[in-house]
Amino acid sequence: MPELIESITSFVERYVTWLSIPSIKWTDIVEILIISFLLYKVLAWIKVSKAWSLLKGIVFILLFVMVAAMFSMTTILWIAKNIFGVAVTAMVVVFQPELRKALEQLGRRKVLSSIFQFDSRIAGERFSDETINEIARGSFEMGRAKTGALIVIAQNDPLTDYEKTGIMLDSAISSQLLINIFEHNTPLHDGAVIVQGNRIVSATCYLPLSENMELSKELGTRHRAGVGISEVTDSMTVIVSEETGRVSVAYEGNLTRNVDSEELKEMLRSIQGKTYEEKKSPLRLFKRKADK
Repeated sequence: MPELIESITSFVERYVTWLSIPSIKWTDIVEILIISFLLYKVLAWIKVSKAWSLLKGIVFILLFVMVAAMFSMTTILWIAKNIFGVAVTAMVVVFQPELRKALEQLGRRKVLSSIFQFDSRIAGERFSDETINEIARGSFEMGRAKTGALIVIAQNDPLTDYEKTGIMLDSAISSQLLINIFEHNTPLHDGAVIVQGNRIVSATCYLPLSENMELSKELGTRHRAGVGISEVTDSMTVIVSEETGRVSVAYEGNLTRNVDSEELKEMLRSIQGKTYEEKKSPLRLFKRKADK
């Protein structure tokens, strides 16, 4: 019995006394939260991009290598070890479009300025209330006539590359002009119109298509183009469906479908650029959940 007690005591002194609960600081908790948030965002980004299918392929290869390691398949392990460096470079090349899009979105996010407003002056607006009314009027008149339309309203990001794909106009905005541009069988009806300030800069412009897998399958090229341009720039796009006549808005990669006239005007006012002397809320005025 004394030998058993002595053995247990020796075991505790040798192993258990080395165990201790590490001290946790508030910075450790912050680090855990930041890493968890970043990991969640990376996984969410992977799921809605082509990287999801590639990631499943990579997981399959890793499982295959693990099985090879369990059964000591030395040749396979040697090959896997020597191509690891090349595989990392190949992944960067394969994921290049997705990585570029993610970095563009990160660069366009103004975290502090979107939460806090430091400017209490009345700043110059990007476009007038009359422009908002003309865009809304033209969009819903085209919707009633089942005329498809794609109107891109620029903010800070330059759209020069997309403007060059179309025909330069530099015309004042009016609902009649927008209707005439998108009228069937007219030279300018195919493609998008780009609006800068109070002017229609260009028409028949080509836009990048969104690769978001969560977008509804019933959406056509026009809606995917509207979402696509909102993913790579800070522009807002008004989309009129040729099939249903409904008006949708694409902004920051999200699509809000079937908006009415007042909702459209409110969304356009949110990017109009006006600031007022008194701020009732430091939070952003416009943030509506996407309806995919």
